[in-house]
Amino acid sequence: MEEKIIFENNDLKVIDKPSGINSDDFENRIHRLDKDTSGVLLIAKNKKALEFFQNQFKEKKVKKKYIALVVGHLNSECGDIRTILGRSPKDRRKQKVYFLNDPNVQNKREAITLYRVLKNFENYDLIEVEPLSGRKHQIRAHFTYLGHPLAGDKLYGFKNQPTPEGLNRQFLHSTYLKINLLEGEEKEFQSDLPKELKEVLEKLK
Repeated sequence: MEEKIIFENNDLKVIDKPSGINSDDFENRIHRLDKDTSGVLLIAKNKKALEFFQNQFKEKKVKKKYIALVVGHLNSECGDIRTILGRSPKDRRKQKVYFLNDPNVQNKREAITLYRVLKNFENYDLIEVEPLSGRKHQIRAHFTYLGHPLAGDKLYGFKNQPTPEGLNRQFLHSTYLKINLLEGEEKEFQSDLPKELKEVLEKLK
């Protein structure tokens, strides 16, 4: 599949990753998107750039926004989710929410997710999500913890949860990312919802 390039210079290539492609397949990728998550993905073009950009992610200097569709209706129009996240002992593929008084909380790290509702549908909420930390599966695990898993999420979804017509993956898209370039310039990258997800929304009431 031909890459859709959003931006490119001597140090960085920014692509609009389609779903179904593993971000680990890209050499020198700076961060990761789950295989079935689409959107803005950064790829370094040299070792110096890789270290420079990865440090910005580690130091939480990168601003990221996602669009997601969750099952049901959230209790508030906007909010933040703050928990400890770590690997689930029952299913090694998944992340689990831990509480501070949990005896197994050692070596687990805090995860913070901000959200706001963009649109209400009959059985779903369309939301904008801003993760302030970069934990694995953070958005997916956090909304399942709230009782509102991402639509189409086969790993974190509830048994028998409804799935919108035409949706074959979790409804999660990396729509915005802001980072500093090596020259010092602050740069924003954006990606529209892909056609497949727009069509899912058009069929919802």
